[in-house]
Amino acid sequence: YQYLSKYKRNENLDHFTFVSGRIEGTEKECLACLMEFCGSSNPSWTELSNFTHFLNFQLRKCEKSVFCSPVVGKQFRGF
Repeated sequence: YQYLSKYKRNENLDHFTFVSGRIEGTEKECLACLMEFCGSSNPSWTELSNFTHFLNFQLRKCEKSVFCSPVVGKQFRGF
């Protein structure tokens, strides 16, 4: 939700890293945001669960990527 809400507000995500335990928004706002980005007009709980698991997996890989690191990432701005 942290990434999606910042993306939705057109915030720069180049230097953002997920922080576990940080509470942003309400449960209702989180659910609305997930439903918006899920890609289905009326997703089931299973579809939302699969979407969040896949998104978390991809974002973890991205955070660990050398191309997204602060040092190398300057050459690949927005990557």
